[in-house]
Amino acid sequence: QVQVVESGGGLVQAGGSLRLACAASGRTFSRYTLGWFRQAPGKEREFVAAIIWSGSTTYYADSVKGRFTILRDNAKNTNYLQMNSLKPEDTAVYYCAAKSGAIATVREYYPYWGQGTQVTVSS
Repeated sequence: QVQVVESGGGLVQAGGSLRLACAASGRTFSRYTLGWFRQAPGKEREFVAAIIWSGSTTYYADSVKGRFTILRDNAKNTNYLQMNSLKPEDTAVYYCAAKSGAIATVREYYPYWGQGTQVTVSS
């Protein structure tokens, strides 16, 4: 089992940047796929990005492709989501999640979740 905790959320103007961090713990952390999801008020939680344990494969939702970058530092047990060119529609609570095996974009496939961090983008 792995525990994940998000940080780095905040308020930023449109066009700005934020970097979210997901600190992970557990003996098998380095073998887990890590993903980011987000949930805006009144909306379903949606997939944002994911990265496999080696960092060699990543996948992004179309809505963030070219603007967001996911990476991980296994030595620090930390996964990062670099968010650039932020838009008001990026406003949401962002969640880090972990699963074994390959990348998935479906929420139900991730058994381990952080508590979320708020990202607000002002226009």
